[in-house]
Amino acid sequence: MGIKKRELAPLYEDLTAADCVICGGSGRSLYSLNAALSQIALSQVGWRNKVVLTPDDPGFPGKNMYDAAGDLERRYKKTLLLMNSGSGYSDDPLVMAQDLAKYIDEKKSTHFSMGLLTSTLESPLAEITSKYGQVVQIKGRGKNKPGAEYAETGMMGDIFELGTLELLNSMIEAIFRNLPVGEVFRLCEEEFQKVGDMIDANVNSETYTKLVDIMEKRTDVFLGGKGTGNEIAKMTGVRLFHIKSFLGDNVYITRGVNTPHPRAGDLEILLSFSGETRPVIIWADVLKKFGGTVFAITGNAESTLAKKADLKIVLPEEVKPFTPRRFYTRAAYVLSPLPVRLAERLGERGLNLPEYIISWYHSVTQ
Repeated sequence: MGIKKRELAPLYEDLTAADCVICGGSGRSLYSLNAALSQIALSQVGWRNKVVLTPDDPGFPGKNMYDAAGDLERRYKKTLLLMNSGSGYSDDPLVMAQDLAKYIDEKKSTHFSMGLLTSTLESPLAEITSKYGQVVQIKGRGKNKPGAEYAETGMMGDIFELGTLELLNSMIEAIFRNLPVGEVFRLCEEEFQKVGDMIDANVNSETYTKLVDIMEKRTDVFLGGKGTGNEIAKMTGVRLFHIKSFLGDNVYITRGVNTPHPRAGDLEILLSFSGETRPVIIWADVLKKFGGTVFAITGNAESTLAKKADLKIVLPEEVKPFTPRRFYTRAAYVLSPLPVRLAERLGERGLNLPEYIISWYHSVTQ
């Protein structure tokens, strides 16, 4: 909410005008960006044939941004490389920006622009992006450093990653509804009130307590969803893995390349707005067959997934089919205290996990 309208307007205009948006980032920042931008791909009305791609998509036309740029220029009038990086030092988006800058300079192309959400205006990524597009600063927690207590500040980049998720989601909704840039802030303010109420209603609930009870034991965790749900699952999975790994446990994304068969006692967290997504329901059936616990976040209390789940949180939303929805952003926010509660529970048992340990593990595994 500290962003000025004049600071956001140029990026908002570039995103509105782009025929193709390339997502760049790493880890949770990338999943946050992908989750918001996937609402464009899921919406079948209201868009001007806008395409969203990541370098990992099978249809990405090149092994890197430089190789792909020529084909993108032939296909689209305006392509936006949109990046999300709190530090501005992440290798993946930095290389993408450097490659695109090289192409623009060599070809004198006017078909591309860059956009960056970051906390660090002095970073190499911000410096490159500012030459070819727009940089918007969205502050994280700043210099606040938690010890073993995360309730106020979250873990590492939580505030930035969740903040950019909501900002981007509101920008997409505003563009879809043909609203001026100032309305983005109204949508954010309106949504923060609703999300705050949802978190308050669930974070101390019996369901949340049971989830922490399960996760403090020696049990693996599986997370899954389709489309946007999968990006939110990965956002949550990254942070849970930082905690569960110290117990000798693993966190898997359902149907990932290294995902094993579940065991009795394992926990599965599934996301589906409709609660009727067939692969997600099959995943629930499989885990229950092995004697695990299924926790579902859905928008429909009467859905098949909700009825099959052992534990559930329902986040209802009235939205027309094939239009941007807020459900998945809300799910990310409601899930975000879960690693915090787990870390606090472990602290009560005598296992304190100061952030420098979590940061070290993050740095050597990602």
